[in-house]
Amino acid sequence: MTHTTQAPPGPATRTTGDLARAAVSGWLGTALEFMDFQLYSLAAAVVFNKIFFPDVSPAIGLIAAMATYGVGYVARLAGAVYFGRLGDRIGRRKVLLVTIVLMGASTTLIGALPSYGAIGIAAPCLLVALRLIQGFGAGAEIAGATALLTEYAPVRRRGLISSLVSLGTNSGTLAASGLWAVLLGTLSDSQLLSWGWRVPFLSSFLLLVFAVWLRSRLKESPVFEERPDVVDGVALSRKELKELEDGAGAEGAAADREARRAIEAGLRQRKGRAFFLALGLRLGQAGNSGLVQTFLVGYIATSVAVNDSVPTTAIVYGSLLGFATVPFVGMLGDRFGRRPVYLAVTALTALLAVPMMYTVVHGGTAALTLAMVVGLNCGVLGLFALESVTMAELFGSRTRFTQLALAKELGGILTTAAGPVIAASLTAATHHWWPIAAMLIAYSLITFTATWFSPETKGRDLVRLEDAA
Repeated sequence: MTHTTQAPPGPATRTTGDLARAAVSGWLGTALEFMDFQLYSLAAAVVFNKIFFPDVSPAIGLIAAMATYGVGYVARLAGAVYFGRLGDRIGRRKVLLVTIVLMGASTTLIGALPSYGAIGIAAPCLLVALRLIQGFGAGAEIAGATALLTEYAPVRRRGLISSLVSLGTNSGTLAASGLWAVLLGTLSDSQLLSWGWRVPFLSSFLLLVFAVWLRSRLKESPVFEERPDVVDGVALSRKELKELEDGAGAEGAAADREARRAIEAGLRQRKGRAFFLALGLRLGQAGNSGLVQTFLVGYIATSVAVNDSVPTTAIVYGSLLGFATVPFVGMLGDRFGRRPVYLAVTALTALLAVPMMYTVVHGGTAALTLAMVVGLNCGVLGLFALESVTMAELFGSRTRFTQLALAKELGGILTTAAGPVIAASLTAATHHWWPIAAMLIAYSLITFTATWFSPETKGRDLVRLEDAA
């Protein structure tokens, strides 16, 4: 291994084609992740209670299906720790190639699982096993894609370009919801339960093949290459840097000492404040997502007198509108800063929670659809567009991947995974919609508070090793 004191080419050396490939890669990988998880969440809400948990009441079956959905988030946390550290150590690109294979392969295999009627208890056990594998890969996917794309983006357009990761979530949600809307609208119940539910899972294999091909052609993040502790594409520990410095010649010793001092200064300044602020930002978006995109679909199908296809169709309409919402919010963040836009969106979400839930339960089909479209775009997609860039900017370059992955996945476990189960239990106990509205308000206020205490990160130098807070 050789050491050079000259910094590798920085972000300016990346061509427009490199940026475009990074943008499409980040969008596509996140689209596949959210397609995988939305396919599962919709299946859990509509059919999995009948296929894998047929011997219990409909309410208990829904809770069991949602709990199985939440199992994947435990594995996501393990994946965040393992792949996050690896991504900070060897680079973003190599890790993202592995994570997308794990996600896509496990999703495809879910579509090939036998039912409870065919093999008994082994069926839900295999489902849980595949969910664990899927979650392990997904644990670092969106964090890695966010870090990669944010580190590629020009400073003045960082919010807009980073929002494409969020647009990937929107695209995946749209694809999964569209497939389910078609299936629910065209197949009979017997066709859906016998073979129709498998089609969306098996078809995701085509997207996986294209995503792997694209990521194999992607260059490494320029910020990772420009970090002062990266030598020949590998991040060195402080011990390795000391050994390198001790063995360096007179010409390189001074520069080595300067790099090491910068690294250690950055490490000393990282006291965990940025992580907890990022976690607070994550809780609102993740919690609202679990309620609007997962729980409400099943709740409406079982408790509101409308056709099962109505909530999935509403998600499709909301996702279509999201193609305008996400880049618009990203541009607002670039224009006015992250904090003011964050505060406005979270406050609006909290104010709309009660009217939205009242309309969902007591309004007609059109009003229900409109309420879900507004809730999805404001409380989920709007927050995600801001989250993508803000959380990445909060962290220093040495541990950005690890901290970003941990904040996202821990927030997911606390809200997206547990939230639907809690909501199902509370609505079953109260026979009312108010617990859902209360949870939406609580999640939004948590993020509002975290934003209030966060620094403005717009325009921050992402090569810096220390956190922003």
